[in-house]
Amino acid sequence: MNETNAVTDQAQTWRDDFSRVLSPVFGSPQLDLVRGAGVHAWDASGKEYLDLLAGIAVNALGHCHPAWVKAITEQASTLGHISNFFTSPPQIALAEKLHEVLDLPSGSAVFFSNSGTEANEAAFKMARRAGDGSRPIIIAIEGAFHGRTMGALALTAKAAYREPFAPGVPGVVHIPYGDVDALAAAINDTTAAVFIEPIQGEVGVRQHPAGYLTKVRELTREAGALLVLDEVQSGVARTGSWFAYQNPDIGEGVVPDIITSAKGLGGGMPIGATITVGDANTKLLEAGQHGTTFGGNPIACAAGLAVLETIETDNLLAHSHDTGAWLSEQLLGIDGIEKVTGTGLLLGLELAEGLNEKAIAARALEAGFIINPVAPGRLRLAPPLIITKDDLAPFLTALPGLLHG
Repeated sequence: MNETNAVTDQAQTWRDDFSRVLSPVFGSPQLDLVRGAGVHAWDASGKEYLDLLAGIAVNALGHCHPAWVKAITEQASTLGHISNFFTSPPQIALAEKLHEVLDLPSGSAVFFSNSGTEANEAAFKMARRAGDGSRPIIIAIEGAFHGRTMGALALTAKAAYREPFAPGVPGVVHIPYGDVDALAAAINDTTAAVFIEPIQGEVGVRQHPAGYLTKVRELTREAGALLVLDEVQSGVARTGSWFAYQNPDIGEGVVPDIITSAKGLGGGMPIGATITVGDANTKLLEAGQHGTTFGGNPIACAAGLAVLETIETDNLLAHSHDTGAWLSEQLLGIDGIEKVTGTGLLLGLELAEGLNEKAIAARALEAGFIINPVAPGRLRLAPPLIITKDDLAPFLTALPGLLHG
């Protein structure tokens, strides 16, 4: 048997094993990745890929960054898990760092969980406590994605995600994207909160119209409702600011009541954070009203602290902004790309009519590039924050051929 046939047989065996022992909810996996380093990953055959998705905006420092590996290794050999009956130095240090980078006022607080959907579940429960539970309505936006557990799923706009699990959690109203009049008509003294992503990822990296977030903040304040910003995908330097709402071109100076974070915060370790801004919002949940066994895990928090400190010491905020701006400019010069949306290293590519995003992503994978066909006619790029122009050059060279087959 030659080497090519052996590799093919190995891949088929692996896929057979996958279908035999794992849930089918993700469909058939595209690759069997076995190793990563920096902005590259390798499959079981030894083929190398440029990772332009970073685990869907998770691997902020790329694969196996030395600072991240060191933090996890040292913490795992010191203290692994303690439950939420106790605290640990990494948990406190990471919370303090989040207070610092978000410039939170006194009385603010961080609740750690394990994922973005859990971070949004906590925020959902906080919203239920608004007005001592007398405000039953929560508003979400068309095109939103907030997670797959039942509360977060109710906030998620795509009907195909929600309808198989009906009846869902009641009280959530979805309003049209970017429509201030629709929001003004929907919000009143029965509204607990408005949940909104500063940049919507699921629909292909879509930023709200200018002035929209400002108006959302004005209307929520007038109605006494909470403003919850879901920064699960857009946070942690992804857009060139610590969190997207801190970028004046995105957040317009808006200060939210609650911020949710995950994905890049752990750099590959499972972690979520629900951050309350100010004392009144922190007091929405009392002792015993929420919890999680693994939230604030010392290893996950050590990883998160390593991510934030490395972003700071390696100047990755400016790097993300500058590299993203350069990449956007390069992409706009390629035939077949009509528009580039997003900021920093969270970019959406709007394709010319007739180009199929799934076919392009499949050709890219075959050529050694991991990209995401996120929505009809759109591709998503969310590479590691450490990616360089030299790293991106082969992709930009190959992209015209990938687009047109």
